[in-house]
Amino acid sequence: MLIAVASGKGGTGKTTVATNLALTIGKDVQFLDCDVDEPDAHLFLRPEIERSEVVKVPVPEVDENLCNLCGKCQEICQFKAIVLIADRVLTFHELCHSCGGCFEVCPQRAISEGDRELGIIEEGFADGIRFVHGRLRIGEAMDGPLIREVRKRADDSSITIIAAPPGSSCPVVEAIKGVDFVLLVTEPTPFGLFDLKIVHRVVEILGIPCALVINRADVGDSGVKEYAKEKEIPILLEIPFDRRILELYSEGTALVSAMDSWKERFEELFGKIKKILQGEGNGK
Repeated sequence: MLIAVASGKGGTGKTTVATNLALTIGKDVQFLDCDVDEPDAHLFLRPEIERSEVVKVPVPEVDENLCNLCGKCQEICQFKAIVLIADRVLTFHELCHSCGGCFEVCPQRAISEGDRELGIIEEGFADGIRFVHGRLRIGEAMDGPLIREVRKRADDSSITIIAAPPGSSCPVVEAIKGVDFVLLVTEPTPFGLFDLKIVHRVVEILGIPCALVINRADVGDSGVKEYAKEKEIPILLEIPFDRRILELYSEGTALVSAMDSWKERFEELFGKIKKILQGEGNGK
């Protein structure tokens, strides 16, 4: 079972929901933090990292002694990562999407495969939970390939919780495509509603069943609930704006570890998700 936890914007409580859900499920779960730009689930799960791997992507290297300046590599590259200027071929590895097109079209075989460091993947365990996250190299803009590498670490025999990046762009699609269920986390504000609509549309296009968690549910307005009713999105959990919850968050302490009542509520949340996946209505 693959469950992705996503949000249309940052700061909605996505990490809080994802980590507490994983801790509630317990030892038969693995956690993949695909928010590779700013991974923070480790602050709450506190895993013992046992393995670290550098992730690299292929980039073109041009042998000027073989190149006949035909320009075919420039023609095929949509991202201007390889260009012909006067009598030289210049490569811009930061723009390269590693599609391999330039290698294939070069008639002189003048382009060989170099590599560029993208980031690292760290793996370990936290209270029996298998933990994997990616850390994008500082200054790197290409997070999609690193997210794909994190996803490859998923063990199909376990329940998997995926913490997606915030937003609704390509990295989010990489993190949630092919999952069984998406739990959308939002807040009841105009900004929260605006971004919820966008990410919900992405989930709709991908054809993935979803439900909603509303964080800071007792502030803001009724717009999110009205949208959920209109789109028939089940609301499975509401988290209030509570000082004690904020204190625990600032300490890096999970709700379910400090408050038995919240462990029960997250157990109910997981039960509702299973009901939806089993075809039992909206999980309530």
